[in-house]
Amino acid sequence: MSLTREAVLAALKTVTDPLSGQDIVAAGLVRALAIEGGAVRFVIEIDPRTAPQMQAVQAEAEDRLRALPGVEKVSIVLTAHSDKAPPDLKPRPKAARQGPEPIPGVKHLIAVASGKGGVGKSTVAANLATALAAEGRKVGLLDADVYGPSQPRMLGVSGRPASPDGKTILPLRNHGVTLMSLGLLTNEDEAVVWRGPMLMGALQQMLFQVQWGALDVLIVDLPPGTGDVQMTLAQKARVDGAVIVSTPQDIALIDARKGIDMFKKLNVPILGLIENMSVHVCSTCGAREHIFGDGGVKAEAAKMGVPLLAEIPLHLSIRTAGDGGAPVVVSAADSPQAQAFRDLARTLMSAGKA
Repeated sequence: MSLTREAVLAALKTVTDPLSGQDIVAAGLVRALAIEGGAVRFVIEIDPRTAPQMQAVQAEAEDRLRALPGVEKVSIVLTAHSDKAPPDLKPRPKAARQGPEPIPGVKHLIAVASGKGGVGKSTVAANLATALAAEGRKVGLLDADVYGPSQPRMLGVSGRPASPDGKTILPLRNHGVTLMSLGLLTNEDEAVVWRGPMLMGALQQMLFQVQWGALDVLIVDLPPGTGDVQMTLAQKARVDGAVIVSTPQDIALIDARKGIDMFKKLNVPILGLIENMSVHVCSTCGAREHIFGDGGVKAEAAKMGVPLLAEIPLHLSIRTAGDGGAPVVVSAADSPQAQAFRDLARTLMSAGKA
């Protein structure tokens, strides 16, 4: 029996839009519906501010469609829609400027950033969070790397966050760390196809509508580069400082400088630099190899007059631990690699930032 458009629409009519109370077909949210053999594709148009609630609608629609006979693949994309209005040329009074605000219940907020991808920023963020938790701190981790949310995998967290009232989001928790990530609201292999306004709306919701509870420190894992997410964080939330992760490689340092310059322009203090993949120690002969260069980040930190917070080695156990859902601080607590992260955590604590 071939899959029909009528059967697909009938299934979608059983999914309710939480905002209007209508089914998503009657509410006009389903656009560009296409059925090709056993594949169903369409777009749900939403307000960026309602992204977390609509992620649940997306998941429910996927489940209903996958239950239909003949359905082999479902692809649903959330996108924002806005109607262009004619420009309003009337003079308007200037609104009072709203500066960065503290996150309720959070004492310190630290951004972990990098100028380019592939330098191990998310691995550092996950291990820093678990190291601080191991030191007795109450720790949260916000995975703001929206295009590549890897923290659910690194912390071994799965499942969808609940929202009992449709406004407050309940985060998940593992290894002593409270986690919120866009990766918890999407499938692991699903691309996030969002423009800037949706990203900014989602970030603000994850900052201010998540029930973080009382935290000593919230670690924010930022996407690489200089863009909307970094600017939104600095403009909306009170950030105690940024930690910049780089390898010693000259190419990585070029981009790291750009990230540092961005935070300076946003008036976010630079807490220091972390040299990741600093040195590789051969497991057979014990020889030390500086695969990505030697001392580049240390020299850059000295040049800028900021601390070199840590030199993290390049080691197989750090990678395998992250892939396995238990950072090396948890899975190999007595190893030199784990101690490097524990020393980093203690350094930030002694500086009064965590």
